[in-house]
Amino acid sequence: MTDATELAPGVALLMSSFDRVLRSLGEDDIAATLPWQRHWATASAAPAPWPEGRSERCLQAHSIAFRLLAHAEENTTVQGLRQVQEDPDGCSPSGSWWRAFERAIAAGRSVDDMLADLARVRVEPVLTAHPTEAKRQTVLEQHRRLYEYLVQLENSMWTRAERGYIRDDLEACLESLWRTGEIYLEKPGLADERRLTLHFLGTVFPRAVSAAVRRLHSAWSRAGLPEDRAIEAMYAPRISFGNWVGGDRDGHPGVSAETTRETLAMLRDTALSVADASLAELGRKLSLTGRGSSHSEALRQHCEARAARLEGDGAAALMKRNEGEPCRQWINLMRASLAAPPVAGGYAESAELLADLDTLEASLRGVGADRLVDTELRPFRYQVRCFGFHLAQLDVRQNSQFHDQAIAALLAAAGVVEGAAYADWPADRRRELLDRELQSPRPLSRAGAAPAAATPVLDVYEVLAKHAAEYGSEGLGALIVSMTRSAEDLLAVYLLARDTALLQWREGGAVLPLEVVPLFETIEDLRRAPQILDDYLAHELVRRSLLARAPHGEAPVQQVMVGYSDSGKDGGIVASFWNLYRAQEALAEVGKRHGVRLRFFHGRGGAIGRGAGPTHRFLDALPAASVAGDLRMTEQGETISQKYANRGTASHHLELLAAGVFTALVSETEQRRFPATLRRAMDTITDHSYRRYRELVDHEGFIEFFSFATPVDAIESSRIGSRPARRTGKRSLADLRAIPWGFAWNQSRFVLPGWFGLGTGLKALQEKDADAFEDLLRAKEEGPLRWPPLHYLISNIATAFMMACPRQMRAYADLVPDAGHREAVFALIRDEYELTGSYLRRIYGGALEEKRPIIMAELGPRLEALEALHRHQIELLKRWRAARESDPAAAEALTPELLLSINAIAAGLGVTG
Repeated sequence: MTDATELAPGVALLMSSFDRVLRSLGEDDIAATLPWQRHWATASAAPAPWPEGRSERCLQAHSIAFRLLAHAEENTTVQGLRQVQEDPDGCSPSGSWWRAFERAIAAGRSVDDMLADLARVRVEPVLTAHPTEAKRQTVLEQHRRLYEYLVQLENSMWTRAERGYIRDDLEACLESLWRTGEIYLEKPGLADERRLTLHFLGTVFPRAVSAAVRRLHSAWSRAGLPEDRAIEAMYAPRISFGNWVGGDRDGHPGVSAETTRETLAMLRDTALSVADASLAELGRKLSLTGRGSSHSEALRQHCEARAARLEGDGAAALMKRNEGEPCRQWINLMRASLAAPPVAGGYAESAELLADLDTLEASLRGVGADRLVDTELRPFRYQVRCFGFHLAQLDVRQNSQFHDQAIAALLAAAGVVEGAAYADWPADRRRELLDRELQSPRPLSRAGAAPAAATPVLDVYEVLAKHAAEYGSEGLGALIVSMTRSAEDLLAVYLLARDTALLQWREGGAVLPLEVVPLFETIEDLRRAPQILDDYLAHELVRRSLLARAPHGEAPVQQVMVGYSDSGKDGGIVASFWNLYRAQEALAEVGKRHGVRLRFFHGRGGAIGRGAGPTHRFLDALPAASVAGDLRMTEQGETISQKYANRGTASHHLELLAAGVFTALVSETEQRRFPATLRRAMDTITDHSYRRYRELVDHEGFIEFFSFATPVDAIESSRIGSRPARRTGKRSLADLRAIPWGFAWNQSRFVLPGWFGLGTGLKALQEKDADAFEDLLRAKEEGPLRWPPLHYLISNIATAFMMACPRQMRAYADLVPDAGHREAVFALIRDEYELTGSYLRRIYGGALEEKRPIIMAELGPRLEALEALHRHQIELLKRWRAARESDPAAAEALTPELLLSINAIAAGLGVTG
């Protein structure tokens, strides 16, 4: 095992503090097992063997230790970013605003061009609650406090005594963490996941957005761009947020119409609370008097008019407060207008608040208070633009099969012959029925009399319609259809909406005010996606709805979601990557033919096999037409806390998203051309990689191998998310969600979804066309021939490959009881691992551990400390599985320790699924 010669600054402080806490609690034997002791204790120290009967505590200690290492690394990164901002000659990291502006200047973009590009930038992270977050919310909060204490201790302003107090607080937090269970003893409910999501949306992101735009301002100045345009640049990009928690019902029986209604209400209430708190702070800062100013007098008159529109004695009382301070009076009245539900004369939508902020800005500028506008008012205006009165748009996702079942039930209840078999009808027959029915406003069901199979769908549409009628559609996201197989799957949503008030009948025909979004997930779906979209966009009702939703003078926009997780599970990482790339190119062309701008929604997961990778490189690797200034992307599970738990890290990740989109606009032509030979080479690699992957997963003994050689059965028993691990409960690979699929392979250190198939693909290319193979190698390197998509793919696969461990693979494979199946499947995996490794070494010019020292510096300490955890988990799996067959009570007693081992290994790898 490669030794880590250096750990991040801060690890010694955190680990020695943890050691001291454990020993103070009489846990000396546990403290002796802590990893990396030669780096923070003494040069010759090594972890002691685990004491007999204390394995649960050792697992918890290692899990905490890995998180402490992550805190130190995160702080090192943030401090490095700060130093870059302070040092004008320093080297900014890839993906930063400064690098983006540098690139734009080099490309000959004028200041006006850059400002126009910035105004086109729109990024929207979408939070999902997939079952990948292995830590309790209480534990996440304790880790956030630990990070803050570490940051404080690095500040030289404290006296020795003050530093002692901070360290006391840190150790008290560590003790609390030690005494708090790391895992869920009961499966978390939607309320738990929603509460955590609201914390990020309502508490973390408003501060992070503010810090992110300041980073833009700093980079603009550092790049030598005009200071008088800096504020304009600072607030030009659009940052917003989306949310699936409480709306995503694909295979999740717990998400009801009432859940969605509650979620929309909570999002709105939280958004109003955030706005009110910011307005209160603004009022404390704008204490200007109004004596002798015509502008102040005009604002006073606005106050009187606004007070007159608000009902009750409260408005009159507000006018008596802060007399002579019209700015404060105006802000007090704005706060009164924020009430939820809206008071008579109050705000119904955030646009009304923005209009009143315009009034306040005009008054301030009229008295020459431009500085106050730029430093106090404009940040709040930007906050309202980002969060509105909805905080985040709530998407509603459902599987196309559930829509089929609902329509079948409605048809049968309406007396349509053979309606119950609707899901089995050929596409032309379904289209004929859909087209005919959508010509009429007549519903298939009577009010309150819908059949049971249709009620869940219709009820949620009623909730959306009612919310839109009361508050507008600002907080309503898209209706996403997972497993979209045809245009009929999308038109089915319109028919179901017709049975509610969601489909609106206007002059000229029906209009659906919410967007219907296809989700293309499998390899076959991605290949057929352009044909499906072309058919869908040609439909009259779809076209009419797109035009109705488009702002005046702008082209209509159609959102398309592409899935990285299921395509990877279906065809392997290479086939997933290339089919996603080609599908996005072709889909963008379809949109162009129809005069529609496509907005791609990237369903990326937290592991490399599910589309994860460095954000700036991901954006650089996308086809030019798939960015176009607009990015929507999922943030799933543990990646949310990893990226956004702390303000410095959160603002950095928002910077990477926005700056990456800006860079894509700047370089959307010259940087993304590549020779046709490379396209043919990728076709060859993908074809052979896909066939090799399907040879593995279609092997007779593969399901048994996967079931025993990974802890997937334990993961399915875990309490780390409210969503079931399988869509319908069937014991099949197709029914298994991509998250436990990747999670299980990572735990057993196969990391198979992240690398399998590349070696076979490259070997086939080399044998078929040696010149194309050499061209491909050059396209991976830095320089004029570099092709970003290939660089991104190979770099990600190399990282996943470095996380895999042949020794642990063999140890987990030995858990498979059938020797024939075990050895046949393992041989396929082993041979592909060795072949892929040989080609990666050729690409990088040597051993990956030497050629990728930065990645190895991150992985080395973790891989070293994981050895004992894997040994223990394998023994636990043997005992737990045996007990499940003979003694269920004993198996249940072992479950918490097994789940602790899963949690500890996930913390060590820094990824679940």
